[in-house]
Amino acid sequence: MRYFIELSYNGAAYHGWQIQPNAISVQEVLEKALSILLNMPISIMGAGRTDTGVHAKQMFAHFDFEGEIDRVDLMFKLNSFLPKDVAIHDIFKVKEDVHTRFHAVSRTYLYRVSLQKNVFNVDAAYYVKQKLDIEKMKEATKILLEYNDFECFSKSKTNVNTFLCNIMKAEWQVVEDELHFIIKGDRFLRNMVRAIVGTLINIGLGKNPVAHLHNIIESKNRSEAGFSVPAHGLYLIEVEYPEDIKI
Repeated sequence: MRYFIELSYNGAAYHGWQIQPNAISVQEVLEKALSILLNMPISIMGAGRTDTGVHAKQMFAHFDFEGEIDRVDLMFKLNSFLPKDVAIHDIFKVKEDVHTRFHAVSRTYLYRVSLQKNVFNVDAAYYVKQKLDIEKMKEATKILLEYNDFECFSKSKTNVNTFLCNIMKAEWQVVEDELHFIIKGDRFLRNMVRAIVGTLINIGLGKNPVAHLHNIIESKNRSEAGFSVPAHGLYLIEVEYPEDIKI
């Protein structure tokens, strides 16, 4: 049987989702816990690869196990066994050919920008001291929806087959003393969201005009885009699947 796990994690202590040879990852921690509790080696596959320090409010992983699982019991044991920065929210059976990564129809990310110095969110949002022109940032964000080739925002020397991404939604929201960037797409390149946010912040700071974003995207050159904002402000907040994957 194939099972999906829905989980969340604070990424501060981890070198991303994917197993690394000499660093701790979320995937490694979860695989070890499952293997111990199910008394056999368990390999898991995640819906994506969050980078070092990036958080996930909703992540999915799948694993195969011969036999029935008491989902409530396993969830309780996993949450007791796992460290405090990883939480399991659901476990459910899916059709045997369903893949957490390849069957996801969309992923949504949130980036949090703090507009005021706040000692309680220093590890949860990126503090920008200078005044931002939020209206210009919102105007520039609309330009993203006109394109689907985002090579200029991809980390250099990334081994991918295509730089094409379908962006379904991109917007800024003012939430109390924070500015939230929300972006939804069918896929994202490595470092893409953080590079987009840094580029839009530069526009908000008046370093580039709004229309210059066209030139940046069309250049397909990472050096033309803005800086990459810190990882601690980035959250994977939703992964969507077709409704018929469950058994």
